[in-house]
Amino acid sequence: MKSMKLSKIAAFAAFLGFSAAVAASGGPSGPAVTYPVQGHIGEVIVNPYNVAPLTAVIRDGGYKLDDVTVKILPKPNGRTIEYKVSKRQLKTHAGVPVFGLYQDYLNTVEVSYTRTFQGKAEKFTDRYQFYAPSIYTRSNGMPNQRRPFTVEVQKVDPEFADRLYLVDAQLNSVAPQGARFTWNNPSGGALEWAYNTNVGIIDTAGEVRWWLFDTLIGDPENPWYSGYFMGFQQTKDGALTWGFGQRYVKYDLMGREIFNRRLPSGYSDFSHSFDNAQNGNSLLRVAAFDYRRADNKRVHTVRDVIVEIDPNGGVVDDWRLAEILDPYRSNVIKALDQGAVCLNIDASKAGQTLSAEDLAKQEQEGVFGDVAGVGPGRNWAHVNSVDYDPTDDSIIISSRHQSAVIKIGRDKKVKWILSSPEGWREGWADKVLTPVDKDGKPIKCEGSKCEGSFDWSWTQHTAWRIDEKSDKDTVYITVFDNGDARGMEQPALAEDKYTRGVIYKIDQKKMTVEQIWEVGKDLGHEYYSPVTGLCGYEADKNSVTVFYSTAGLSFQKKKGTAAAATSPHPYLYEYRWGETQPAVALKFTDVFGYQAFPISVKKAFTDN
Repeated sequence: MKSMKLSKIAAFAAFLGFSAAVAASGGPSGPAVTYPVQGHIGEVIVNPYNVAPLTAVIRDGGYKLDDVTVKILPKPNGRTIEYKVSKRQLKTHAGVPVFGLYQDYLNTVEVSYTRTFQGKAEKFTDRYQFYAPSIYTRSNGMPNQRRPFTVEVQKVDPEFADRLYLVDAQLNSVAPQGARFTWNNPSGGALEWAYNTNVGIIDTAGEVRWWLFDTLIGDPENPWYSGYFMGFQQTKDGALTWGFGQRYVKYDLMGREIFNRRLPSGYSDFSHSFDNAQNGNSLLRVAAFDYRRADNKRVHTVRDVIVEIDPNGGVVDDWRLAEILDPYRSNVIKALDQGAVCLNIDASKAGQTLSAEDLAKQEQEGVFGDVAGVGPGRNWAHVNSVDYDPTDDSIIISSRHQSAVIKIGRDKKVKWILSSPEGWREGWADKVLTPVDKDGKPIKCEGSKCEGSFDWSWTQHTAWRIDEKSDKDTVYITVFDNGDARGMEQPALAEDKYTRGVIYKIDQKKMTVEQIWEVGKDLGHEYYSPVTGLCGYEADKNSVTVFYSTAGLSFQKKKGTAAAATSPHPYLYEYRWGETQPAVALKFTDVFGYQAFPISVKKAFTDN
């Protein structure tokens, strides 16, 4: 009988194309179950944690493994992904983590390793072939939807060919499953902003090499799990952190959940920014869940609170910006294009602006919520990034609706403001930085316009400190200058708008700012991104990434009809430090971009 069972196992394994010697079987307490094994260790499990379909684990088969290297062989003219695997990663996943598979494809994976059993060490190099399924995204129910996104490779310099970029985007048309909730006790807030998310990692051949099944993590039908995935950041251990709605999470690149937590009770409506600070805590851009205004009204605030959370989820501190800045400074808010208020694209309001009467009416009628306006309970600040400065225990924020980058200390005092001086009242006006040229001489400015090439950033996204080049006296900042309301006005022609990637050098002792680099202005309206975007420094290649995230998004109006928004076609460019021609140029279609930036495989799988 025993020989008959073995022969059946051998026949089954032969049918699958493997030998009986490499078939893993069940234990003695139950019926024998065979799993086909291709190499000299264990079986392959594709998508081991259910949410990352282009990953796999090759189980260790009970052996001790060392010196492991994984290589994903490319498609013709494709990109090889190769990395070493640390002991920590081998033990965490009970085998070899495989990252970077092609979708809907029979992948070839080469794994080199040392296998030890009963004191005997042997070296192997195995080749595996296994299929990874197609990725998918939620349908928006519209005929123009094609796929998550398409990438056109325009340029890749050889030394950047190994780049992998995480892309956080959404469909061109919003899927109708979200936005079914509103806060009503107290009133206001931004709970209803809860759309679908497309999150993937691409290589420089334009192929998707990693994908996140967002629908298995978020749920637009549940207010506590609803929300757009934003604020992605890769941590020192290679994992990803981000937030959505009422949650903030951490998952590794294999899709393994590290934590998935609700915001602490006093806070709500995460979006945009999750910073893993050098002090070991996390800074989240949220809102106050229940805020009592000076007029005694209770509201949910909108995108104007930074909360600091320790690794265990406890609240360390918060920055309530309505009590630190001037929530009634209205210069920028009155100049915004109301058709492209970030997160609330409304083609019917294209080109419209707000008046002082409009803002006064909001106050009189008690209108609160995710609306551009002044005062707590409205979208007066729209903070879209926060970054920690460890040299003086401060935070640096980007406030879109103030067109300002602001540094604030632990004592909640403003240290400096990078912004047009217009509209800053006493108590803040003396914190506005003075523009200077390369020789340190003040640049002549009138109102919100300056001589030469210097300009402030307008309705910007991502104001990040370049840690590797900054110190306690000098701060280098990368900023994505979207460009709406430039100069505190709307131009005569919408085609005159443009977007920039900018680097500023700030002398914190002299309270001056020098613009040392810019790109995008010469590219003109074709690259104009009215909302979202990113500009960030990349230390590994001494380069700067600029994601023109909604390039091409504009409003067209035919005679006798309402305006309609055109589909954006984002550009992802990476520039060598100091250069203005890109080393990498990628163009996207079929997508509304939010952010995109390089991802390190070494961080994820090799101990630092």
